[in-house]
Amino acid sequence: MRTPRHVIVLALTLVALVAAGCSGEDSTEQGGDDTAAIQARLQAAQQAITDAKGLIISLKTTELPSGVTGLLSASGRGYQGATRDDAAFTGDVTVVTGGGSLTAEVVAVAGKVYAKTSLTPVFLAIDPATLKAPDPASLLGAKGDGLPIILTKTDDVAEKGKSRDGKTVLTTVTGTIPGAVIQDFLPTADAEGTFKVTYRLTDDDILTDANITGPFYADGSDVTYAIVLDPTDDATEITKP
Repeated sequence: MRTPRHVIVLALTLVALVAAGCSGEDSTEQGGDDTAAIQARLQAAQQAITDAKGLIISLKTTELPSGVTGLLSASGRGYQGATRDDAAFTGDVTVVTGGGSLTAEVVAVAGKVYAKTSLTPVFLAIDPATLKAPDPASLLGAKGDGLPIILTKTDDVAEKGKSRDGKTVLTTVTGTIPGAVIQDFLPTADAEGTFKVTYRLTDDDILTDANITGPFYADGSDVTYAIVLDPTDDATEITKP
């Protein structure tokens, strides 16, 4: 007895649908596994920073939107509150204000910020909020927050391939960070905004650099900050100048 043609077609269609459903389920599960693996790598990168005795830090942008007062760059060394009683920083900070830029030697320690510029021969206590800039020590973080926390607060993570920096193989990871997380260490950031981030990790899960783009200032224009957090064994104490 021959099987009707329409029955054969129906059977084949059902087989195809079941196969497609199984394939989709596997793909979703694999995507979940990929996400978990990437998040684990970012967690390891954050732990390497948090465990470090000291950090070399660099945060900079090429320019700010016209008319904006804010942070152009900060570079120096410091340590986190996770390893000491308080986070501290010493280095150079450049802010844009009044249409021009101002660079100062800065020491941030024990909740106070001191700056020395070419206009002042000595360190003076300042309030960085008046310049729409953060306390540089807050970038390093107190008891585990600050810039390092972005690594474990990143959503929508995805691996975007590998590249080389000399002999070092780097993995590029992208994602998004809620504005409220950014605002914790850069108070001018839009807490309701979403910030795009790109990380580069070594095979040992060490963060080489990151780029964060989003509404850092009230005018709404996006700004991109390039960030380096380099763990070191330098435990030199930073003191009030």
